Amino acid sequence: MRAIVAAPDVEPGHRLTDVPEPEPGPDEVLVEVEHVGVNHGEVRHVRAWPAGTVLGHDAVGRVVRAADGGPRVGDRVVALGVGAWAQRAVFRSDAVATVPPEGDVARFAALPTVGLTALRALRDAGPLSGRRVLVTGASGGVGRIAVQLARAGGARVVAVVGAAGRGAGLAELGADEVVVGLGSVAGPVDVVVETVGGAHLVDAWRLLAPGGTLLSVGWASGEPATFPVNSTFAPGASRSLRSVGDVSAPAADLADLVARVRAGALEIPVGWRGSWRRLDEAATALLGRRVAGKVLLDVD
Repeated sequence: MRAIVAAPDVEPGHRLTDVPEPEPGPDEVLVEVEHVGVNHGEVRHVRAWPAGTVLGHDAVGRVVRAADGGPRVGDRVVALGVGAWAQRAVFRSDAVATVPPEGDVARFAALPTVGLTALRALRDAGPLSGRRVLVTGASGGVGRIAVQLARAGGARVVAVVGAAGRGAGLAELGADEVVVGLGSVAGPVDVVVETVGGAHLVDAWRLLAPGGTLLSVGWASGEPATFPVNSTFAPGASRSLRSVGDVSAPAADLADLVARVRAGALEIPVGWRGSWRRLDEAATALLGRRVAGKVLLDVD
């Protein structure tokens, strides 16, 4: 079968080639992949993978071999697991959820990583009703999902973007304020969903109200964060900084996200779509911040 694998010895660090068929274990399903999603970190850190590793994590396709208690053969599913960028891929049975047979099911391939990250981060923050939630990197995949989920939870949402043009559509998704840069945020916030890292993380920390929580879900800047002395300690003003990255056993949460999409309560942020043969082009656009949301590839 064909798959996109890590190739650190060539530019751009990956190639489409022939690989052996995957063999599912007793608790795994084999999926005929039709569409895959591309995340910023996957193309940014592609050279970190050993040569020949099948890349990717997000997929939509049909089950061709089932596991006990999971979707049946022929069911179309959305899946999360290593090795998704292939004509056939193996996923744990607790990492797939069925998708509706009608409509544009391809878009669900852009949902697993960003949807699960935003959903679990905001759940970790506790009840959101009446609280002020700040989302950094709001124009990206995680950011656009987080804006919608925070608004659905009753929060007042502040969406931060890097340039004015990148804020398009965020108000329609539920942002009460769309601002350029953290310096434009007026007043304290109760929760931060932080995707940028580096100095951005430090500046977001300063905006937290007493009792507030900063959820670090990404580090798109690739830059170190340096906190001034005593900045994480203030008598009478306890605040929390947590890392969020657990994607284990996502089936129930994937089903939750799919249900929200079907009900019209969640829009999947697809900003670029094309053949998986155009991954080079898609990756360049994604790394160049020219994609509002996620990249979706068709396994043609």
